[in-house]
Amino acid sequence: MSVMTKKALASTLKSMMERSSLEKITVKDLVAECGVNRQTFYYHFQDIYDLLGWIYKTEALDAISNCRTYDTWQQGFLKIFHYVLDNKKFCLSTYRSMGREHLDLFLHQAVFELLMGVIEEVNDGKQVRPEDKKFIANFYTFAFIGIMLEWIRNGMGEEPSLIIDRLSILVEGDVEKAISKYVHIS
Repeated sequence: MSVMTKKALASTLKSMMERSSLEKITVKDLVAECGVNRQTFYYHFQDIYDLLGWIYKTEALDAISNCRTYDTWQQGFLKIFHYVLDNKKFCLSTYRSMGREHLDLFLHQAVFELLMGVIEEVNDGKQVRPEDKKFIANFYTFAFIGIMLEWIRNGMGEEPSLIIDRLSILVEGDVEKAISKYVHIS
C-alpha cells in the first residue's frame, strides 16, 4: 500500500508539473488532486522536493541497474537520455525550477554508479586506490552531465543515440588508460 501511495503522489506531481511550474505546486494542491490527505503525504515525504528526488531515484536509477559494465555503459547512458526525453515536460520543469538540484543529483548518482561499475570491471586485479577510482568516475560523470544538461538546455532536439555514438568514439579506451595511469601511484 505504501508504494502504491508513493506512486500515486509521484504520478500526480508529474501530471501537475506538465501544467504548472514546480514552485507553484503546493502540498495542499497535490494531495487534493491525488485524493489523499496531507498527513499521508508527510508520512512518506518531507516536502515536494523529497518526492521529486524519490521519483528520479525510483523511475530512472532502477532502469539502469543492469547497465554498469564496460560492454553495457552506452545502453545505460542511452536509458538516461530516453528517461529524460520520455518525461520531457517533467524534466524541463525540474531543470527550470528550484528543484534542479534534484535533477543534478539524480544525474550524478546515475552516471557515477554506472561509471564506477565500469571502472571496477576495468580495474579488476590492478592496485588502484579507491579515491583514485572515485576521481576518475567523477571526471567522466561531470563530462557526461555537462553534455546532457546542454542537450536539455537546447531543447532535447538531437537524437540521444547519436550523442552516445559520438561519446563512445571520444572515450573509447580512455577508462583503461586512466586506470593504468593510477596503478603506480601509492
